[in-house]
Parts: sequence; C-alpha cells; structure tokens
Amino acid sequence: MTADRTRHVVDPTADSPRNSRRWAVLAVLCFSLFLAGVDLTVLHIAAPSLAADLRPSNTSLLWILDAYSLTVAALLVTFGTLSDKLGRKKIVLTGFIVFGVASLACALSTSAAQLIPARIILGIGTAMIMASTVSIIRVVFTDGKERTFAIGLWTAAHSLGASLGPVVGGFLVEHFWWGSVFLVNVPIVLIVTVVGIVVIPESKNPVPRTWDALSAIASIIALGFIVYSIKSVGSELKIDTVSVVFAVVGILFLVLFVRRQLRIPEPLLDLRLFSDRRFSVATFCVLICFGSYTAMLYFLAQWFQYVGNYSSLRAGLALTPLALANAAGAALASRASSRVGLRWSITAGLSTAGIGLILLDLVADLDAYPTMLPTLLMVGAGAGIIMTLGADAIMTAASPDRAGEAAAIQETSFELGAGLGIAVLGTALAIAYRLSLTLPEGTAPQGDSDPTAILASTDSPAPDVVKSAMQAYDGAIHTVSYIAAAALLVSAALACLLLRFDSDDPDSASVADGSD
Repeated sequence: MTADRTRHVVDPTADSPRNSRRWAVLAVLCFSLFLAGVDLTVLHIAAPSLAADLRPSNTSLLWILDAYSLTVAALLVTFGTLSDKLGRKKIVLTGFIVFGVASLACALSTSAAQLIPARIILGIGTAMIMASTVSIIRVVFTDGKERTFAIGLWTAAHSLGASLGPVVGGFLVEHFWWGSVFLVNVPIVLIVTVVGIVVIPESKNPVPRTWDALSAIASIIALGFIVYSIKSVGSELKIDTVSVVFAVVGILFLVLFVRRQLRIPEPLLDLRLFSDRRFSVATFCVLICFGSYTAMLYFLAQWFQYVGNYSSLRAGLALTPLALANAAGAALASRASSRVGLRWSITAGLSTAGIGLILLDLVADLDAYPTMLPTLLMVGAGAGIIMTLGADAIMTAASPDRAGEAAAIQETSFELGAGLGIAVLGTALAIAYRLSLTLPEGTAPQGDSDPTAILASTDSPAPDVVKSAMQAYDGAIHTVSYIAAAALLVSAALACLLLRFDSDDPDSASVADGSD
C-alpha cells in the first residue's frame, strides 16, 4: 500500500481514458491488494500442514512466514520511486506476473530451502504491485471526493485480505493441501493481469525523484541481518558468535542508512519527519499494533490446531469473529475519531486490544470457545481502529507538502510491523517453549523449538511426549500473549501522553478540537 513519494504530476502523454474505466481500474487494484493481504496471513492456518510435510526447523518456519512481509517492507519505497520513473502500469503488470510465477513456485516447493526464496520473490511481486497503485488511483480519479473514497476502498481491500487470510487458508487446506493456498493465486492473477492490460492507463512522473541504490541496499542488509540475529538467538537459546556478528553488521548498516538519509537531498525515506513527536509516536503505535495483531493471529491459529486439535477449517472459522471485528473497528474508527478525537480513539483502540489479550489468557478454554469470543472481538476491534486511525495520525502529523514521504513511511510501517511482529514474538515463543519443555533424553531433536519437531521425530510419538509438548506450547502462547498485551498497553500510554494535535497547528486542525 504505497503512495508515490514525489509531488504528483500527471504525465500529459498518459493515456487516461476519461475515467469511464476508473471504477474498473479501482476494482483491479483493490483485488490485487486483497490478494496481497491474503498472502500476508494465509499461511497462519496452513503452517501445521506445511510443517508436517516439509519438516522445517522452527527458525525456517518463521522465515517462511515473514520473509514475505519483510521483503515487501524493504522494497516498497524503492519500487515506488522506480514506478514514477519507468511507468506505473509497467511496474504493476510486471508485479502481477512475478506474483503469479512465485505463487506457482511456492505451491510446488518440496522443502523449506525452496519455499523461502519463493516467498521472497512473492514479496518482490507484491511490493511492485503495491508501490504505485495509489498513484494510479490519483491519475484516474480526478475528483477529490471520489479519489478519497477510492483510496479508502483500496486501503480496506488489503486489511480485509489480511483478516480473511486464515479463513481462506483453513478452507483450502481442509479440502486440498497446503500448496493450494498459493496455487489458487495463479488463475486469479492471470485474469487480473489481462484486465489490467486493458483498463489501467500508463503514467509517469515527468520529474521523478532520484533513486539512491546505496540507501536501498543498506536498508535491506540492515533489516535482514538484524532479523536473522534475533531468530538465531531464539533457535539456539543463546547469544553466540553468529548472532552477535549478524547483529553488529545489521546495526552498522542501519546507522549507515540513517546517516545517509539525513545527508542526501532526496532520501529514500525522509527520516526528518520523525523530528515531529506526533509522527514518531503514531508510527510506533502502528508498528506495535499491526505487529502484535499479525503475530497473535498466527499464534492463535497454531494454538487452535496444536493444542485444541481443531481441524484447519475449524481453526479458520474460529478466527472469523476476529476478522469481522477488525473490519467493524476499521469502519467505525472515523466516527469515533470525529466524536472524541484522534488521540483518545487511538488510545482506546490500543487499550482495547491489549486488555482483550489479557482477558483471553484468563478465560482461554479450547473446549468452551464461546467464553473466548468476547475477548477475540475486543482484540479484533481494537486493532481495526488502529489500522485506520494510525494511518490518519501519521498523515495528519505531516505537513501537506510532505504527504508523499509520510505515506511511504506509513505504508512501510504496516508491512514492517507484520514481519517484525512474527520475528520477535515468534522468537519469544520459541524460547518460552524450549524452556518449559520437559522430555525424556533423546526424545526430540535438540535445537528444534516447535511441537512439529516432536511429531516428526518418530512415526508414533509416545502419548506422554505429545502431551508434554502441547502443554509447553500452550504455556508459551500465554507468555507471548502477555508480552504482546504489554506492548499494546505501553503504546496506549504513549499515545495518551504524547499524541497531541494542537488547535493552533493548521496541519492538524481537522482533528485538534476533539483530540485533547
């Protein structure tokens, strides 16, 4: 979900068909964003089936899950700049093709070593699609009100896809096999590509921003190395030479990236925006909320299946109220903001999600699902509010002439939050599981930190071994839930104390009156 980061200038040579096709263009773009959202979370339900088939280590399984979102986050701004220069239609259509080919590669993978690179390529295709779609919307929707409505639908499409991913995954895995969650993309993308060729107009920015390759490379290395270090610690339960080296190299490249952004005239990401306290706090809240929500969506899917012995379809359906509440929260967020202000609405959303996770831990009973339903609704609704208003807060904190740069950071924060949430909380879950697991000597492979390792270690694992593994995993889920809840509540406190929109600030006048 990326906006162009430049002053928007429509190429006078662009073949924009007097907007008679604008709704068809919007349908193509929204559907592609819906697919991208589905692929962000569809593996949450399919992971146990995939793990039983491919036998990945826990670290490899985490890479399979979040290599996609981390790749999207790392490349969104790069492809946004390139689409301004090379043509947005070209980049989007190329992204469709890459997405389809990568989906086929994912479906046919027979090992984690094949699936992880395929997921990375899938992320590349998604970044190409997301990077210039909002610019295309601005080209074909010339009326301000229609454009605002179109961008709202476009944003909702991705959030809806991410929320429904587990449900889609549950249905497909129940009736086919785990690879079907990727294979279903292929014919859909083929149709979308053909329609896109016909209806999407080409456009460029006649004065595109300079793409700084060094900044792009530094950001990718920094992100990849730091995440690898975190996962290495979780896998080995110790800080070894490898994890330290990767962490140091990642931090050095991160410092290089930050210093370069502050020096060059046209940075890849305008980090000067973070000098505004409101912008920094709003971005932090989005990172924490989307990271916690995406990670807990995955952990709950595993918990239902591993500990509760739910089928894939039943687990997907069990998460449906969470998705529906998320959509409802997103839909009602603007109304809440207009009544009580942006600051208090964001505080309430984060608090609701955090308290919901705590209550879920207190009443959790897989044999009494109705008792958990209200808490799931709280988590979903709270996260939905932040997905809408967090983006609004980021954009409101930035001045109008820096809206493009703010949008780039806003949209990157969603994908980065999803990737880091699974990486960090997944590592915490692995550590908690390993520390609480008690098994006879030699029962499970040393170094693995997932219940699947025990189920795959012998043809017929002893019942007491399986019981011990499930108890350890159940305890680990509760531990991670409290960590996520604490992060959400800390974010709520920061929003309450620091996310203030002053009435004398013309850039935030629209929300200032009700925010304090």
